[in-house]
Amino acid sequence: MELAHSLLLNEDALAQITEAKRPVFIFEWLRFLDKVLVAVDVKEKQKKLVEQLTGLISSAPGPPTRKLLAKNLATLYSIGDTFTVFQTLDKCNDIIKSKDDTPAYLPTKLAAVACVGAFYEKMGRMLGSSFPDTINNLLKALKSAESQGRGEILLSLQKVLSGLGGAAASCHRDIYKNARSLLTDRSMAVRCAVAKCLLELQNEAVFMWTTELENLATLCFKALEGSNYGVRVAVAKLLGTVMATALMPKQAAGRLKSFSTLEEVLELMATGFLRGGSGFLKSGGEMLKGGGSVSREVRVGVTQAYVVFVTTLGGQWLERNFATFLSHVLDLVSHPRATQTHVEAVYSRRCVSFMLRATLGGLLGEKAQIAAGKEICQAISKQMRAVVVNDISGENKAGAADVSASQHVMVCALKELGSLVQSLSATASPLIQEPSIGLLETVTSVLLHPSMAARLAAAWCLRCVAVALPYQLTPLLDRCAERINNLKSSPEAVSGYSFAMAALLGGVHQCPLGIPHSKGKLVVSIAEDLLRTAAQNSRLSLQRTQAGWLLLGALMTLGSSLVRYHLPKMLLLWRNVFPRSSKELEAEKARGDSFTWQVTLEGRAGALCAMRSFVAHCPELLTEDVIRRLMTPIECAMTMMAQVPAIIKVHGAHLKASAAMVRLRLYDILALLPPKTYEGSFNALLRELVAEFTLTDNSANTTTSLLRSLCHYDDSVLMGSWLQETDHKSIEDQLQPNSASGSGALEHDPSSIYLRIPVGEAIPGPLPLGVSVIDASVALFGVVFPHVYFCEIVFILCFCGLAENKSTLGPEEVRKSALALVMGALDNPNPILRCAAGEALGRMAQVVGEATFIARMAQTSFDKLKSARDVVSRTGHSLALGCLHRYVGGIGSGQHLKTSVSILLALAQDGSSHEVQTWSLHSLALIVDSSGPMYRGYVEPTLSLVLTLLLTVPPSHTEVHQCLGRCLGALITTVGPELQGNGATISTIRSSCLVGCAIMQDHSDSLVQAAAISCLQQLHMFAPRHVNLSSLVPCLCVHLCSSHLLLRRAAVACLRQLAQREAAEVCEYAMSLAKRAGDNLNITETGLEGVLFGMLDRETDRKLCSDIHDTLGHMLSSLAVEKLSHWLKLCKDVLAATTAVAFEVEKDEEDSEKKDEMDDDTMFTGLGEDDKSKPSVAPRWVTRVFAADCLCRIILLCENADKVHFDLAAARDLLVLHLSDLIRMAFMAATDHSNQLRMAGLQALEDIIKKFASVPEPEFPGHVILEQYQANVGAALRPAFSPDTPSDITAKACQVCSTWIGSGVVSDLNDLRRVHNLLVSSLDKVQAGKGSSSQLYSESATTMEKLAVLKAWAEVRSKDLIRPVRSGEDDEEEEDLGADVLPPDSLITLVQPELPSLSRLWLAMLRDYALLTLPAEFSSQLPPDGGAFYTPETIDTARLHYRSSWAPVLHAVALWLNSTGFGAGEEKEEIPSAPSKTPGLSQGASSTPKVFEELVKDRMHLMLGVSIEFLCFPRPEEPIEHVMSCLQALCTLLESPCAKTHIAEDQLLAVELLNVLHRLLLTRDPPAVQLQVTAVVQETIRAAQDHLQRQRSSKEGEKDSQASLGEGGDTGELVPGKSLVFAAMELLVFILVRHLPQLNTRVKESPSHVPLRPQRLPEESARLVANTVSILAELPSLCSPAGSMTILPTVLFLITGVLRETAVKTSDNSVPVPVSPALQGIKTIITSPLVRVESIHTQWTGLVRSSLASVLEYSQPDDSRPDMDQVSMLTAITLFLLSASNELVGVTVLQKGCMDRFRNALNSSDPWVQARCYQLLLSVFQHSNRALSTPYIHSLAPLMVEKLKAVERSRPGTAAELQSVQEGIRVLENLVGMGEEQNRVQLLALLVPTLVSYLLDENAISSVPQVSKALHDFALQNLMRIGPLYPAAFKIVIGAAPELKTRLESAIRANQASSKAKAAARQAQPAVQTAPTIKLKKSFF
Repeated sequence: MELAHSLLLNEDALAQITEAKRPVFIFEWLRFLDKVLVAVDVKEKQKKLVEQLTGLISSAPGPPTRKLLAKNLATLYSIGDTFTVFQTLDKCNDIIKSKDDTPAYLPTKLAAVACVGAFYEKMGRMLGSSFPDTINNLLKALKSAESQGRGEILLSLQKVLSGLGGAAASCHRDIYKNARSLLTDRSMAVRCAVAKCLLELQNEAVFMWTTELENLATLCFKALEGSNYGVRVAVAKLLGTVMATALMPKQAAGRLKSFSTLEEVLELMATGFLRGGSGFLKSGGEMLKGGGSVSREVRVGVTQAYVVFVTTLGGQWLERNFATFLSHVLDLVSHPRATQTHVEAVYSRRCVSFMLRATLGGLLGEKAQIAAGKEICQAISKQMRAVVVNDISGENKAGAADVSASQHVMVCALKELGSLVQSLSATASPLIQEPSIGLLETVTSVLLHPSMAARLAAAWCLRCVAVALPYQLTPLLDRCAERINNLKSSPEAVSGYSFAMAALLGGVHQCPLGIPHSKGKLVVSIAEDLLRTAAQNSRLSLQRTQAGWLLLGALMTLGSSLVRYHLPKMLLLWRNVFPRSSKELEAEKARGDSFTWQVTLEGRAGALCAMRSFVAHCPELLTEDVIRRLMTPIECAMTMMAQVPAIIKVHGAHLKASAAMVRLRLYDILALLPPKTYEGSFNALLRELVAEFTLTDNSANTTTSLLRSLCHYDDSVLMGSWLQETDHKSIEDQLQPNSASGSGALEHDPSSIYLRIPVGEAIPGPLPLGVSVIDASVALFGVVFPHVYFCEIVFILCFCGLAENKSTLGPEEVRKSALALVMGALDNPNPILRCAAGEALGRMAQVVGEATFIARMAQTSFDKLKSARDVVSRTGHSLALGCLHRYVGGIGSGQHLKTSVSILLALAQDGSSHEVQTWSLHSLALIVDSSGPMYRGYVEPTLSLVLTLLLTVPPSHTEVHQCLGRCLGALITTVGPELQGNGATISTIRSSCLVGCAIMQDHSDSLVQAAAISCLQQLHMFAPRHVNLSSLVPCLCVHLCSSHLLLRRAAVACLRQLAQREAAEVCEYAMSLAKRAGDNLNITETGLEGVLFGMLDRETDRKLCSDIHDTLGHMLSSLAVEKLSHWLKLCKDVLAATTAVAFEVEKDEEDSEKKDEMDDDTMFTGLGEDDKSKPSVAPRWVTRVFAADCLCRIILLCENADKVHFDLAAARDLLVLHLSDLIRMAFMAATDHSNQLRMAGLQALEDIIKKFASVPEPEFPGHVILEQYQANVGAALRPAFSPDTPSDITAKACQVCSTWIGSGVVSDLNDLRRVHNLLVSSLDKVQAGKGSSSQLYSESATTMEKLAVLKAWAEVRSKDLIRPVRSGEDDEEEEDLGADVLPPDSLITLVQPELPSLSRLWLAMLRDYALLTLPAEFSSQLPPDGGAFYTPETIDTARLHYRSSWAPVLHAVALWLNSTGFGAGEEKEEIPSAPSKTPGLSQGASSTPKVFEELVKDRMHLMLGVSIEFLCFPRPEEPIEHVMSCLQALCTLLESPCAKTHIAEDQLLAVELLNVLHRLLLTRDPPAVQLQVTAVVQETIRAAQDHLQRQRSSKEGEKDSQASLGEGGDTGELVPGKSLVFAAMELLVFILVRHLPQLNTRVKESPSHVPLRPQRLPEESARLVANTVSILAELPSLCSPAGSMTILPTVLFLITGVLRETAVKTSDNSVPVPVSPALQGIKTIITSPLVRVESIHTQWTGLVRSSLASVLEYSQPDDSRPDMDQVSMLTAITLFLLSASNELVGVTVLQKGCMDRFRNALNSSDPWVQARCYQLLLSVFQHSNRALSTPYIHSLAPLMVEKLKAVERSRPGTAAELQSVQEGIRVLENLVGMGEEQNRVQLLALLVPTLVSYLLDENAISSVPQVSKALHDFALQNLMRIGPLYPAAFKIVIGAAPELKTRLESAIRANQASSKAKAAARQAQPAVQTAPTIKLKKSFF
């Protein structure tokens, strides 16, 4: 293939390859040429190229080759010299004129035709006057050509016309004359080609839409007869466009002649719809006879033409002329010719509905749709008036006809109105609310229409209104209920209003807020009443019976929670409808006339229908008992079925329908119940079923709609396009053979009005009764018949009329007969039957599963295929092979693979019948798919066959091409990831696949193009490098606006895959298309994203929309952060667009140079060239909701990508720069009509507040950036609190309010008031209590709203604590910030006034929550009438709402209890409300304390119960905030003295709490949670300490009992499970070991242990460890002396361990966080009162000594721990020495160790260590116990003096060194002071000379560094202070050394001389001394 990539054809290479591969080689060269021609200079080589290309014309090229060849030749001439173009043209014309008609010469002719077309298309008028000859030549050839030639010539003519434009006017008539006769050609491909050619012609040929208009229309109608889908689409396009042009001509030429009016044009189209192609009104006689109905194909085609007509004229035209269009369309369906039979009427209604939906739903924006809704309402009321008038004017014949006509108009209008309202959703509220329209009145009036179809349609329309606007649901239900009760005596009213109620009940499941529970009771009472009174009045009995059961069936859709209450009554009703025994049945038969039988049968059908609804919608209630009770009436019904034929014989055939209805209902319910329950009746039932579908009773019915679903979807290609999904599916359905699928209508089965609508349908369409019964019987047969798989076989049986096979497929003879049957069906001429037979064969093989059986089946087909010559058996048996492989799988059928493949490959080459090719290729694809890797050996031959066929099969055989596409896709999957390889064979396979895809991409049929795209998608998955995106993406973008649904689906699915990996490239290639595109493209500067957003508005297909969402999602994830402005603008445009025009104008003002791009923008949805009439429709609400979701995703993506997005100081394209846009978008969404959009907007607003709350405003320090938007936030929230807002929105808004108030953005209380008042108003609603005003939604919605309000208040209350963070970050600044910062408790002032009522509500809510969390076995204990905020009926949904809001409330209650001392102030109100207490305080004051204690107890139990229940097992999906709230609440609660007392008195409770917290730590990681847990533990321990303290003080005197107080008693034993200390230890040790694993000795002992160097803990861990250590140190105080000895070893071991692990040197010499508490803990323990207890003295001494020994060991200087913090260790040692002196005196080992450590520190090179060491030594030296201090003085003082002496030689250079010297001198001074009088002289003799040595020479003072000078001053001051203290001794010392005296004197003199300097020195001194030294001392000693 590589050799083909050269500019000139490589003829040598071509000659060397085999004959078979040449066409591929040539095609590949042409493909290469097509890419490079535009880019290279062809001057020198043009001549040779032309030769080569023209040579190829006569080499009989295949269709794709000739297309490319023509294109290349034309391109070559258009870029190179044109002087030989006429020669080439002549050559082509000669070939076309040639008389050679042999098939071999045909490809050459066709190639010449293609070249001519391409020349004119590319060069047009450059070819000058040669065109008449060419056109005549083509037209001559057209007359004699066969169908393939005709198609090609017509396409060529189309190209000639498009190239020449108006220049070819002289030939237009000729072309028209020749082409039009071919519109009725027998080849469908030719019809399509003619339609395309004429469509091109009408652009210029004025006569087509003036004089010839009528003739053309008649021709089009004729062309539609017997047409296929492709022809219908093409002809409809032609007809619609011509009609639109006739109405609004494109050129001035038309303006001169008279052109048609709208009425004329519509009249002309109507002729087609009503009369088809049979001529016009000319023959009046025929019209009177009313003969012949219109063929359905014509009607469907004309319907499509109507849509094209309106679409071409555009949305604005439709807006202006909607009234005319509507009345015309409705007239169509009221015309007697459109409704000759019921089925025809249904079909016509479908067509009209399609016209309305496709135009109204797609072309109009939301405002225009509302106006259209108005028009439809008026049309309905007009019709209704007519009906009413007729009713009054007596029983005239015309009236009856009118009613039947009006019913169809009503159905269409109401159906469209319903769809319209539903698609508008909440945006439709103006339609409903405006009294001048009166939509609801109008629709309800139709409920009294005499026709059932109209009543049902009105009911359906009401259901749509209720689903769109849920607040209408309850009022509508009430209204209908009231009318039924008032109008009981009118049969229409009973029927109509019951339909409406049933429809509304069926819609409830789509309204998440539901309806009040009481409505269920209402419905039951109405239904019971109707059933009870049915017998009273024979005129009404039928309607009342039907209505009663219909309502009960609808009630069942509300689900188990509601039906549960009415079940006993229902079971009773069901039992009473049927006779109890066969005796009663006989008695029934004997009496009764035909009317009573009709009522009875209808009643029983209704009862069965309600049962079916019950079984389907309330599966939870189907206990075995209930099923048993249901079976009684069902068995009666089965018995009755057998008797019905006899009854019908007696009473007449009009009972047949009612009987059929009973059977249908019976089959339906049996199919839903487990077959086990009715095993006994199998035989009778099977007999019934088989009779049903073999049509023994009724030979007129011959159809079932199930074939379609039972045949495999993939086989659709074999049966024509009827299974494929298109935009026209709803009308194309009626044209399907052997299926009733298009004939669905509500009146066939009223129960469907309340059932769920099948996915993908807009409105339920139950099939006619006869068809439904057959469907139901077949479905049930499949359930009952032991092998479900044989359902399909039964089909074939029923089609062949053979129903002998009555037993299972067990015994051999049955199997044989089944096989014979199926094999026979494989030769049936009906393709659908052959398909079903193939399917059945595969399923049989799958079930039987015996190799011999499969082999026999395969062999039969092999033999048949080898011998048979006829198409039918070849197609049938080739499919059989495919199905065998499909169902048995590759391994089961492996041995037949070779034979199957070779036979099918041979069949696929049979060019004489493309049907055989289609079936064999389809089977081949099935085999490739099912064989998987086993097929690898056959890939090459199959691939080369596929390529050959792609290059040779004429494009008109699209089915063959589709199957080739499927084969290619299957082959790509088989080769799979190997495709990435570089081997020669793989490269060949890969390039073959790519060539195949290229051929299919260029095919004219959309389905083939879709197959090409999915093949490329597969290739991209396996070998992404080899798929060229630069050509694929633009091609996909073009397909996005294709008119074929499957092609759009394929394109979007492919884009979705590409966007996952390479979103950026995809967008770039799409944009490049926008730059180079002509004006027929839809990509503008918004890029592909913009197009996809636009598609979301137009597409209704579920799969397509979800793929678009995914594609946009992938693009967003990978691109939004880089191209932020672009994406935000996209979302903003979608959200802001009220009309597209408006926002284009805005753009215009912004910058006018965008003018040229803007024109593309208007092409967004336009179809014609006339831009002004078609602005694009503004985005619909669904798209806007998606845009709002995208907004939230963008914020999240930015946050995850880079926190700098929230920092205004960094100037880039950051999110924070777009804040105003974000707020604006959220505001627009939050204040929209659409509820879904409001939710999305509020969500976005909340995200914005959360993410930006702390972003500072750089220009105004101390303020945040969000402050300026407070007005917007308030305005966005206000509408959500209006009384008519749905609960879910109000609930969300409360959430946003609390976020806003608590975010700390607004600091001024007055500004907060706005939002605060909203919450106050909603609080009033909550206080209104349960039975408040009229309810619209279910009780659970009210629960949701109330709880949301309470939660919001609770959050505001809890946020008080967290609020002042902003100002408190640095303590120093606090004073400067001044007045605009809130004091910490400011929010309290907002909450305070509401607290009394709030606290009551909060507690009530917590009580509810506590009850609701009880396990199911305690359900009997729940209060029967519900709780404060929920009702017992809605308990399940209420649980969810409570679950989401209890945590903040718990915290708020804890805060309240804590701040009011458990509500101590408010017992007065509280006591009466506690039911157990006596009301009031009349018994005097004595009862108050008791009552208050009870109250505390209750509240404590409630709070702790809720918390512990939750913390025991927080569900994984619970947000971590709930865990935090709960812990904070516990913490707050335990701070209060009442709570402390409570928890301390009940020790087991405290133990349980700690155990639960321990378990929580095991499951939840975040440090914040662990910190909060330690806080709760601390409070618990403190509570226990206080309690113990109280006990001790009460037993002050009793000496012996003192010892046993506390845990551990006398023995010291701590019992796990009962001991609080033990529980606390467990938990604390867990935390320590978690963060410092080195503490665990087992870890150290394990062989794999590598010793870790201690390192700094992260800050949060450090705080955690610190808290833990503090608590640990408190624990001994809870124990008795004996108990404390049990835990002390562990506690000391842990604390010293923490000290060892965390005492790490820091750069700024600060003390690591955990060290302080560790030191503090050591001190607490050593100084504890235990010291004084004699009984444990020796143990205690041992403990203290060994602890010190450990610390000494840890502080041993060690190379492995260079960064140990010596200071901390020394401090610890000093602590021991000072606090435990008695135990340590005289222990020489320890003493020596301590001295060593001090000595090391003194010798340390770090002045900081020295300074601290001096300080610590000082405290040791000064210790009162001389026995302890003396050895240290003797040992360390000499070293100190030596150190200080040495300073003279090296004066300090830094402040730290200076400080170290100063501290040393201080120690010396103190030693001097401590010494006895007689030794003072010696001591001063050490100190004074040292100090004097620090003094500087007066000349040197000015030049030395500041530090050195500071030392001089320090020394001088000390000397001047010492002199007066010890005058005698000082004199002696100074006198002994004269040089000292002189130095001192000169220094003093200098000092006095500079008194200024002295002042300066005084100021400098405090600066030198640093604070920390003092702080630490304070904290420990």
